[in-house]
Amino acid sequence: MQKKYLPLAVAVLVTLLVLFAHLGARLTMATPAFTFADTGREVYLTFDDGPSTVVTGRILDTLKEENVKATFFIVGDRVFGREETLKRIAREGHTLGVHSQTHEYRNIYASSEAFLKDVKACAALIEETAGVTPHCYRFPGGGKHPKETALLEGLGYTIVPWNAVCGDEEIPHASAETLVSTAISTSRGKERVILLLHDSAPHRETAQALPAIIAHFRQAGYAFCAF
Repeated sequence: MQKKYLPLAVAVLVTLLVLFAHLGARLTMATPAFTFADTGREVYLTFDDGPSTVVTGRILDTLKEENVKATFFIVGDRVFGREETLKRIAREGHTLGVHSQTHEYRNIYASSEAFLKDVKACAALIEETAGVTPHCYRFPGGGKHPKETALLEGLGYTIVPWNAVCGDEEIPHASAETLVSTAISTSRGKERVILLLHDSAPHRETAQALPAIIAHFRQAGYAFCAF
């Protein structure tokens, strides 16, 4: 290259470098940073009073499709004839907890001895059927039971209450749409949601509502957890 063209070439090179640097900066600023920050929000989907054949099966199908884990509080007397459903709950990675053996409040809470007998019967059935040892418990009917809580904690159980409901027991003949709106309203403002649902035979609308309930919490940035 002749010397008279050298300054011109240098000038062109410098200009190109400046343009590329400017364009690169613009591209960097325009590229969105897809970082999924941890919101700290958690939701626990908890199902009481099962297993049932159709409803629990449909709920498990949805949970599998959505890749969500949940917690099922079992009534022992309802396992008979549905052993495969109980095994499926465990096999698909959900938590099995004790709800009761009979769900008959008068007998369960008759005495400390009766209470522990009921808990141990349900726990033994879960272990024998599904091959897992339950470590969490939900009181039939809810409420606070200090004496029974102390007994259970002495056996290593975690007591699981709830702080939100879908309304499938509280609202007679509720539609799936009503259950979704109730789950949203009762969980509003809570960073850690423990949502009460039911999977016993009458609760087909709960199974119908579940996909929309999951969609709501996912869109709101909640992590799905199980006990």
